[in-house]
Amino acid sequence: MKSLDRAGLARMIDHTLLTPEAVEHDVLTLCATATELGVAAVCVSPHWVSLAAAHTDLPIASVAGFPSGSHLSKVKAEEAAQAVNDGAREIDVVVNLGFIASANWQALQNETAEVRLAIGEKIVLKVILETALWSERQIMSACSAVVAGGANFVKTSTGFHKSGGATVDAVRTMRLAVGGGIGVKASGGIRTTRVALEMIKAGANRIGASASREILGGLT
Repeated sequence: MKSLDRAGLARMIDHTLLTPEAVEHDVLTLCATATELGVAAVCVSPHWVSLAAAHTDLPIASVAGFPSGSHLSKVKAEEAAQAVNDGAREIDVVVNLGFIASANWQALQNETAEVRLAIGEKIVLKVILETALWSERQIMSACSAVVAGGANFVKTSTGFHKSGGATVDAVRTMRLAVGGGIGVKASGGIRTTRVALEMIKAGANRIGASASREILGGLT
């Protein structure tokens, strides 16, 4: 792995605020911090997309089907499309976890494709798998299905599931599954420089984090 400086690592971070009790001041602070740090994107809940887009020139990411993934596919697609209409340029959608549990790979592909169709080809689509729940084989099959459905990134976790967040092993498996042409986003529990760099070494090229300043603090 090529050595990263602080600015290079910042360009790999989605600075994130998805707590349901967030208020306007929190979003404005998030945007100001993200702009100062020079991160890749600002990630907020759909309700806050318009506000965030008005207060930073950085790309805005938002979520769909968050955090459970159990929403109807058409609801995820509509939520994602509305976020794009409000100014989001990246969408992180949570899969129906039951599709992975039951090895229903066609349904998983179809759901991803429905969201892709709703948002268009130019929007970055990241698909959250909650990898802490699954075996290596399940992760690889899920990655293949969502990439076939139009995902630009596969993503480890919401950070809200009791099973846990990103692990180095999961990131390595995801990178193996998707090859070099698809992004891998590690998210959930990443709070230090060391852990972020371990995820990148394993194959992640995007990090989702709320502790962005702390993560960047270990580099110059």
